[in-house]
Amino acid sequence: MTVVDLSSRRADAAAAPPRAVLEVRDLVTHFPTRTGVVKAVDGVSFTVERGKTLCVVGESGSGKSVTARSILQIVDQPGRIVSGSMLLHRPDGSAVDLATLHPRGREIRAVRGAEIAMIFQEPMSSLSPVHTVGDQIMEVLLLHLRLSKKEARARTVELLRQVEIPHPDKAVDRYTFEFSGGMRQRVMIAMALACNPAMLIADEPTTALDVTTQAEILDLIKRLQQQHGMAVMFITHDMGVVAEIADEVLVMYHGKVMEAGPVDQIFHAPQNDYTKMLIGSVLKLEQKAEIRLKRAPLAEDAPSVIEIDNLKMHFGSPAAPIRAVDDVSLQVKAGETLGIVGESGSGKTTMGRCLLRIYQPTGGAMRYRKADGTVVDLVTADKETLKLCRREIRMIFQDPVGSLNPRMTVAQIIGEPLLVNGIAKGSELDDRVSVLMDQVGLNPDWRERYPHAFSGGQRQRIGIARAISLNPRVIVADEATSALDVSLRSQMLDLMMRLQDELKLSYVFISHDIGVIRYMCDRVSVMYQGRVVETGSTDQVCDAPQHAYTQALLSAIPRPDPRLRSMHKRHRYIA
Repeated sequence: MTVVDLSSRRADAAAAPPRAVLEVRDLVTHFPTRTGVVKAVDGVSFTVERGKTLCVVGESGSGKSVTARSILQIVDQPGRIVSGSMLLHRPDGSAVDLATLHPRGREIRAVRGAEIAMIFQEPMSSLSPVHTVGDQIMEVLLLHLRLSKKEARARTVELLRQVEIPHPDKAVDRYTFEFSGGMRQRVMIAMALACNPAMLIADEPTTALDVTTQAEILDLIKRLQQQHGMAVMFITHDMGVVAEIADEVLVMYHGKVMEAGPVDQIFHAPQNDYTKMLIGSVLKLEQKAEIRLKRAPLAEDAPSVIEIDNLKMHFGSPAAPIRAVDDVSLQVKAGETLGIVGESGSGKTTMGRCLLRIYQPTGGAMRYRKADGTVVDLVTADKETLKLCRREIRMIFQDPVGSLNPRMTVAQIIGEPLLVNGIAKGSELDDRVSVLMDQVGLNPDWRERYPHAFSGGQRQRIGIARAISLNPRVIVADEATSALDVSLRSQMLDLMMRLQDELKLSYVFISHDIGVIRYMCDRVSVMYQGRVVETGSTDQVCDAPQHAYTQALLSAIPRPDPRLRSMHKRHRYIA
């Protein structure tokens, strides 16, 4: 007969930490407004387990970020948690309901950073510009771990080393503006991990990053998760990232959970129509657009509208210049979409701004062929010539919020180029604005509204309407869809291609998203550190890249299929 020692078994059970770190049940968070109550989080339930990654996905406004902020009781006023429970399980077997804690109380402040840490979406606005990076991380250590200043500094240097920031002993005394976007995000991760939290909430931590930096950040979070056994709640709208890192997925829409389950089930056997639409939108961007497939191929001898020769744009002192654009040569044909792709800092946006002479190039030529066949060098063009050329070369900006004046109505924003150039005014201007809004799929009755009354996708449509108001021949689109949800992205690209056919437009399409480039562009130029390293047809560059940097860029793209995880096998480019 076997004798079982129940007391030792109970001791083992007590010693093993609970699998669930956080259990959220029926969470409800409301925002009272003058027109009624906004149910930002409406009965949400989920569990985050130790060592596992839960990805929360959905479009903007689905309630993802408010759910994360509710957990730490940092919901912006006048929002408040109405009901539900959020049980934080501690290693000693005890549990605390975070929903019952006062948002400004000592108990919840002790949880923030120490037991549950958060990485915010925008590292520039989340980090103080007037304190050194080291001081900001040390503040967390001094507050929660009661270390001496010397111990806190040594721990900070070690944290910066863990997140692979070069020369951490020097970086500790630098300021935020001295770091790139990817490096700032690493600082945020170091700060979040300072107290070895049981759970990490990452709110869109890679949205503003290019694919190679994103891959490094995802690798880093995964490695640190394995080292510390953390639970990770990862909020994103990028389904490729979800497929790459998730164990479990929670799909949200308008504050409610549409579907939840293992990552393989969500991608390969989705039950909910909204989940199917999200997956479908991602897969659509994995191939060429239908509009492009129906077009006749561009003739080899099609005339060029823009020819760039040996373009240079240097910043700083002539003795030690920063070569943002370094000897770039390109051509854009009539009716063509040329994609410019590369990481942050590769010179894409600088080159686009040179095209409109927002920057005065240091050297080279930019020859623009006008509709009457005459050729103008935009680098040397005088003010009057440049003004006329800018009617025909327009720009769509990256940020649909920052690029629209909040004090102007939509009618004033779209009509401004027509008014400034003396093309229309009064009732004629109003009629033109109505037609333009209709062209981009906006209701003309909304023209007296202000930008804040529109969603991100609608704001980008306003930006497109403004760009096409003067019947341009060339549009420079600078990351025109990077701020949009995946379901809106394909809609916006389809709209731009439809307008291209209607208005006989040529596009210079700047992006770090290869999926968007593959969907939209005829040819691609790949930029690296101010130079073009490869140019060719979209199919050739995406399917059989020649340059090692292009190969590294393509290998870093997360595939929207959890069965094809490959980011850990990606190439790394060393110049």
